[in-house]
Amino acid sequence: MTEFIPFEVVFNPHWWHETAGISFTRDFYLDPATRVANDVTMRRVLWEKFGGFGLGEENPRPRPVAGSLHVAGGFVIPALLGAEIQFEPDAAPQPLPCRLSVEQLERLEVPDWRHLWPMDELIRGWDAQEAEWGYLVGDLNTDGLLNAAYHFYGHDLFADFYDAPERVQRVLDVIAELIVEVASYVRERTGSPSISVNRMVERVDPRIFLHANCSVQMISVRSYRAMQLPVERRMADRLRPFGVHHCGANLHQIAPAYAELDLAFADVGWGSDVAACRRALPSTFLNLRLSPIRMLQATPQEVAADAEGLLRAAGPLDKIGLCCINMDYETPEENLAAVYEVVERYRRSG
Repeated sequence: MTEFIPFEVVFNPHWWHETAGISFTRDFYLDPATRVANDVTMRRVLWEKFGGFGLGEENPRPRPVAGSLHVAGGFVIPALLGAEIQFEPDAAPQPLPCRLSVEQLERLEVPDWRHLWPMDELIRGWDAQEAEWGYLVGDLNTDGLLNAAYHFYGHDLFADFYDAPERVQRVLDVIAELIVEVASYVRERTGSPSISVNRMVERVDPRIFLHANCSVQMISVRSYRAMQLPVERRMADRLRPFGVHHCGANLHQIAPAYAELDLAFADVGWGSDVAACRRALPSTFLNLRLSPIRMLQATPQEVAADAEGLLRAAGPLDKIGLCCINMDYETPEENLAAVYEVVERYRRSG
């Protein structure tokens, strides 16, 4: 980790579109020249608006960006499994529902992903960039087991945890293998697999793989232990250092199960009991997440109190960071300043 209590912010595509005129259509993710140009713009805009917080660069130079380091966009895994992707100029790419029949689910196999869109297009671009520059930076969001499975299974996924567990297990195994293969390939080429899942990874250890468990809050701890934890153990053994992105408000409930994965990093979703998470994960870097809705709607005094409460509950401060992810347009800059002042005070006291 390069900084005591690292502080990170990420703005959503709507913020970038309105603030810097960036369009999040297909070229943003897939065209190398567009990626490079937008990366320069984004680093410069962050410096102009928030350079005092240590964000951005005053005079950014072009670099060979394999995938944006400033926004997420978890569409690659669903696309490789056959989902249609909808791109919008001011929104993240959206995999459209692609519900498969029982017969299709039972025949699901790991695809030849190097030769399927969008990886075939990305790899061609990366090869050209690496030939020109000699290296690559950035990565892509490889999503998560339940997140991806839901696109193809629909709401029956959760009923089949009980009614057809063998079928669900097979689908999760296929998706896990695809995620592991793609993430391993990306890390081999760029040195990082998950900065695009959460920028805080770059502050801690760029090699960390961060598994996106957004949907885990939709199932019970018992279901997680029975169906997903065994799959994640196998993923963790192949992708260490391994971390979990858990944006739900119930990390404290599932943290004892996560402890079995020997996590290097855990996102602590807003509303989780931070002290209980620390007790369950004593050696894990905890990335404490503020609410982007409160950052948009609350007063500077209120968001400062939010930050204070998270830091006070975290215990020893040598393995924590503070972030706010997916902030929207019109989020008051004074709110960010108020949070940053709290972080600076804690840094001085530490």
